[in-house]
Amino acid sequence: MNVSLEKKYKDVIVKELFKEQGYQSIMQVPAVKKIVVNMGAGDAAQNSKVIEDITNELALITGLHPVVTKAKGSIAAFKLREGMPIGAKVTLRGKKMYQFLDKLINIALPRVRDFRGVSLDAFDGCGNYTLGIKEQIIFPEIDYDKVKKIRGMDITIVTSASNNGNAHALLGKMGMPFKK
Repeated sequence: MNVSLEKKYKDVIVKELFKEQGYQSIMQVPAVKKIVVNMGAGDAAQNSKVIEDITNELALITGLHPVVTKAKGSIAAFKLREGMPIGAKVTLRGKKMYQFLDKLINIALPRVRDFRGVSLDAFDGCGNYTLGIKEQIIFPEIDYDKVKKIRGMDITIVTSASNNGNAHALLGKMGMPFKK
C-alpha cells in the first residue's frame, strides 16, 4: 500500500522532526508551504507558438493551468520588449503540491540521466530550495514524440523553515535524494 506524502508528513515526519530538532511546540515543525514551477522560453519573443507549447506541457506536468509570465523590461539585444510573454509558471498548494512533490521525488528525479542526487547548495538561507531541471521529458505525463524542443524548468520548494538546516531535515525526511 502506497501512503501519500501528505499523510506520511502529518503522521510520521512531524513527530520525528519534533523529537530530533527539539522544538518546544508542534507548530514550530517546518512544513512545505507551496511549490512554484517556472518554465522560461527565450525564443518566445520570436515565436508566439512557443508559449502555447510551454503552457500545455506545464498543465500536463502539474495538473493546473499555468500563468504566462511577461518581460518586465525591454532588452534590445534580445529583441525583447516590455510586456512580451517569455515563460509560464504554476504555484501548487495543498493536495496537488504533495502529489507533485511525491511524483518529483519518486518518479521524475530517478529518470534523470547520470543522477547522483540533488545539490545541497540550492538552499537560499531562509529555508527554501530551488531545483533546476534540464529536461521536461523526465515527467511521465510528457510524450517524448510530441515534444518540439527540450526545455528546462525551475522548481522552488517554499517551506516554513527558518533556516537551511531545518529545511534540509524536512526535505530529507520527505525523501529528497540529496548528494551524499
